[in-house]
Amino acid sequence: MKKSTTLGALKKTDYKPLSIQQELAQNLRARMQKGQPTFEGLLGYENTVIPDVERALLSGHSINLLGLRGQAKTRLARQLTQLLDEWVPVVEGSEINDDPLAPISNFAKALIVEKGEDTPITWLHRNDRFFEKLATPDVSVADLIGDVDPIKAANLKLSYADEKVIHFGMIPRAHRCIFVLNELPDLQARIQVALFSILQEKEIQIRGFKLRLPIETQFVFTANPEDYTNRGSIVTPLKDRIGSQILTHYPHNLETAKAITRQETHTDEAVQQAIHVPELARDILEQIGFEARKSEYVDSKSGVSARMSITAFENLMSAAERRMLMSGEQNTCIRMSDFLGTIPAINGKVELVYEGEQEGAEQVSFHLINQAVKTLFPAYFPEIKKLEKQDEEGPYDHLLGWFYGDNELFLEDNLPDNVYHDTLMNVPNLKKLIATYQADCPSEDLFFMMEFLLWGLEANKKLNKYRTMEGFQFKDGLGNLLAGI
Repeated sequence: MKKSTTLGALKKTDYKPLSIQQELAQNLRARMQKGQPTFEGLLGYENTVIPDVERALLSGHSINLLGLRGQAKTRLARQLTQLLDEWVPVVEGSEINDDPLAPISNFAKALIVEKGEDTPITWLHRNDRFFEKLATPDVSVADLIGDVDPIKAANLKLSYADEKVIHFGMIPRAHRCIFVLNELPDLQARIQVALFSILQEKEIQIRGFKLRLPIETQFVFTANPEDYTNRGSIVTPLKDRIGSQILTHYPHNLETAKAITRQETHTDEAVQQAIHVPELARDILEQIGFEARKSEYVDSKSGVSARMSITAFENLMSAAERRMLMSGEQNTCIRMSDFLGTIPAINGKVELVYEGEQEGAEQVSFHLINQAVKTLFPAYFPEIKKLEKQDEEGPYDHLLGWFYGDNELFLEDNLPDNVYHDTLMNVPNLKKLIATYQADCPSEDLFFMMEFLLWGLEANKKLNKYRTMEGFQFKDGLGNLLAGI
């Protein structure tokens, strides 16, 4: 559409004023009828959250996205701009994006009366129609709604009783725009009350001025569940005025979690080419998050952000890259010992309960890695039962017998690949077990699978694994225990 520059030219086009709710619903219908995706990149929400959001938009509702941290609430809100018209006309000079054919401010109305058909018009792109505010306890009514501006009064030589001295806050300026208020419970109750009339009656009150401004704003609120946030809650009358409350969630399975991590990680292309990442390593990484969400050491109410897996994967790659740089090699594969590099990423992403604090953050993170290995182990190798028949030969007896014979395995963190491979190959029956139970294991994953088997045996208390300053030592735990009696 050719952009008109005056009100008269705009009237000659087929442009019709729409509220932002009508605009979003209209464009959403058009996308759905064409079979086009409405929200892209929000993996795992295709059958849960996105249908709820679509229904809310078709209903013209304000939305409250309720969920724990790291559940893509803000990303979802940002994507709403893609459902707006690419360009919309605005009365030039208007503070609150007045529609030339449906002005609401005194400024725009007076300008149209003065200039008529020659009223100048500018155009607003949809990317400029997004406003976002983080609700913090220091946010004031003036920030959101507006206040009397003494400087404006002085410059214009007007009394404080004149409406022209009002300085509009973020919400009036978000007229015909999307306004996202993050962490709504953190907003003081008295400030939440100030939103009542805007949401329902479309009125604003500023210092004694009661203005009837039919502001058309698409409100999107985000919040953590009330039982988690210690700072406040959403007042009941405000809840009542929000059209739809939509619950977000973490990925339901490993495949979705892996896809999210792949999508969101930022690793240098050359590094990605140089480091091979077995699919099992990706599984372990994501499983750590699942283990954290059900761990007795982690506060389940605070949630475990999807950002943990993303930053942990970046650290995993960095650990392998560092090792590669130190050895002077051009290529390498992820090792189990590289998962130690993920601990700093895990530490900052989990809120510990009292028991977790007693254990210590690093110990809890290491425990979560071991738990992830233990959970995935039966999918690759025979399950280790708690009770075994005394005379019955188990699948791991020959391997464990080697350790029971006072043998031990020491894997330094920074071993060159050839030495690392030789060290693992020198353990009898280790490769044989892989060939027996993982016959389809790719050759490039072989040594990672070998190390995973050892970690799995330790997680099931068949071996002891000791951490030294230089690496990991695997020993016969039972033999050492008896020796010390």
